[in-house]
Amino acid sequence: MAAVAPAFAGETRTRLQSADVAEMPIVDAGAGTSGAKGIETRLLNGDPAKSGPYTIAIRVPPNLHIAAHVHRDDRSAVVVSGLWHFGYGATAADANTKALPPGSFYTEPAGDPHFAWTGAEGAIVYISGIGPSDTHFTAH
Repeated sequence: MAAVAPAFAGETRTRLQSADVAEMPIVDAGAGTSGAKGIETRLLNGDPAKSGPYTIAIRVPPNLHIAAHVHRDDRSAVVVSGLWHFGYGATAADANTKALPPGSFYTEPAGDPHFAWTGAEGAIVYISGIGPSDTHFTAH
């Protein structure tokens, strides 16, 4: 089934099945993404570079570490598939992560450093916030 695109500017209704999301175009790593090589980002709703609500889907390949970083907006996320190891802190340390299986929920408070990594299976995560967003890596 093809993705259901908004019928007109300002339309807010969207219904996407997982197959629809997989068919959506991959966008360049932009505002609110880590920019890590190999991550596929899809815009599900809105645009994190603009004012207003947004939701992005990220497909993170196996065995990828994302360094500690912050965003200026409060964000929340749901793990859709795979195992997502997520932690808080200015320095990425595996001991500070919690393994989040599909269906798990977590938050990324504005300005609060966090990091993540995947194991052998990778992960898909949906992240929502209110833009504009950005990403700044910590100096540690």
